[in-house]
Amino acid sequence: MKFNSIITSRTILLLLSVLVLITSCKEVKKSEEEMTVDTEISEPFFKLSLAQWSFHKAIRDDKTMSNLDFAKRAKELGFEGVEYVSQLYKLEEGNEQASLDSLVVELKKRSEEYNIQNVLIMIDHEGDLSVSDKTERDEAIRKHSMWVDAAAALGCSSVRVNLFGGEAEDDPKIWHDNSVDGMGRLAKYAATKNINVIVENHGGLSSDAGKIVEVMKAINLPNCGTLPDFGNFCVKKDGKDRWDGNCIEQYDIYKGTEELMPFAKGVSAKTHNFDENGNETEIDYARMLQIVKDAGFTGYIGVEYEGDLLGEVEGILATKNLLLSTAKKLN
Repeated sequence: MKFNSIITSRTILLLLSVLVLITSCKEVKKSEEEMTVDTEISEPFFKLSLAQWSFHKAIRDDKTMSNLDFAKRAKELGFEGVEYVSQLYKLEEGNEQASLDSLVVELKKRSEEYNIQNVLIMIDHEGDLSVSDKTERDEAIRKHSMWVDAAAALGCSSVRVNLFGGEAEDDPKIWHDNSVDGMGRLAKYAATKNINVIVENHGGLSSDAGKIVEVMKAINLPNCGTLPDFGNFCVKKDGKDRWDGNCIEQYDIYKGTEELMPFAKGVSAKTHNFDENGNETEIDYARMLQIVKDAGFTGYIGVEYEGDLLGEVEGILATKNLLLSTAKKLN
């Protein structure tokens, strides 16, 4: 009996040890699974790109940064992609095509060196796609087409265009028809290069999201879309110039973003100033990003800092941090 009691006691102890070991393994496995889930949750639903306009002071005004170093600086700041701005590159007058071809070779070399994705080119100062004079509109399409070719060579997905219209903005119907023609014909050409043509809300009638939606529906091409910008919904200013003066009529920024998102092939995260908690002072980023997420968008969100209180690098990083921290709090 005593011998059997010893065996029984040892057996019980052995069984208890096995149970403890199994339980511990399960806890470790559960902990690892929880860590995996937490890691997945912490990943944003979008990818981050950097809009070159965030460096326009350093490149154009202060001349402290070369426009060819954009990919390098974006990589150093932790971005996956870059969004070029055409007006920050001066092409040789009278030899624009050859000049642009050389530029593309150099930019592609730099982006590959730093393992940066070329996302899009923002086209400015290449004519007006919504102007009433058809000859001018045709010339604008020709010039924009050069940058479409450049975007294709760089491996971009899109080019961003403007729909201003000049005097045509006085008559929304004329502006609409001109926009459908100009952007539509460019989009048809861009489709042959596998490039999207996307319009940004960028002042005047183009900041009226409802009117942009009507242009999208009229063109009705899969490679024709929008680039919603969180901070560019001013429809009318009190100054004579498009960019001067105070805004006296603004489209609802949240409504506008929601209306543009079904056609979005990119998103521009505009910032100007930040409070002591790192929040943008005029834009509710939680509300904006929730709209973007609810639309099912998973592409690139471009950081575009335009403030004056912070330096460009500090503003870029503040915007990037705001996007990442806000994304973690969304439903």
